Amino acid sequence: MGVALVTGSSRGLGRVIARRLARDGFAVAVNALHDDPGLETAAAEILAEGGKAVAFAADVTDRHQVGELVDAVTALLGSITVLVVNATGPQPDAFLSDVDWADHLGHLDFFVRSPMLLGHAVLPGMRARGYGRIVHIDSEVAERPPPGRSAYATAKAAQVGLARAWARELAPDGITVNSVAPGFVPVERHADVPDAERAAYLAGVPVGRLGTPEDVAAAVSFFASEEAGFITGQRLLVDGGRALG
Repeated sequence: MGVALVTGSSRGLGRVIARRLARDGFAVAVNALHDDPGLETAAAEILAEGGKAVAFAADVTDRHQVGELVDAVTALLGSITVLVVNATGPQPDAFLSDVDWADHLGHLDFFVRSPMLLGHAVLPGMRARGYGRIVHIDSEVAERPPPGRSAYATAKAAQVGLARAWARELAPDGITVNSVAPGFVPVERHADVPDAERAAYLAGVPVGRLGTPEDVAAAVSFFASEEAGFITGQRLLVDGGRALG
């Protein structure tokens, strides 16, 4: 199938996405920071299921480390055919009066700078093959920002624009670029979601249930597939229909 690099895949959505792509037949490069205790176990989990995975520690907001990461993945697994841009940093709630420019830059590092650095590193190989799949993980928050998330929502909106611009520019090279935008998805299947929060969210979800990481991973799986070759520049909301409300 090829090689998939999933950034920020030691836990949460990234970990589930990595497992799904491994089940699809990809050799998966699992990525997290050097001190992340879940990095090796995430790769081991895929190996235990019969998949192929290797753990790669790197800070994907650092140009030098991104270059080393892509070189290491290519040397051990082969050329990267699928890039899933998933890594994220802390997401503290902060109201407008408490948000400074540094807070904006912190989010932009993950949602604009990191994708840019990764793109620079993987595009030569994808262009040489005339094939590639890039999938951004953004968020419904880009269009439905709740109070206290202005810096996060702004950076996610910038990521959406980045993905669409890439899609237009890279289409002639056989490289598709799409985004998956999760709604409210508890990271763990049995996460303790407060009743009031659950009820408030479900009030606007026609399907009547919370999303799961597997729902998001299924959307990524499709965009990463060969069958999605005629689809680019699209943003798929995985929100149970909440955007209809």
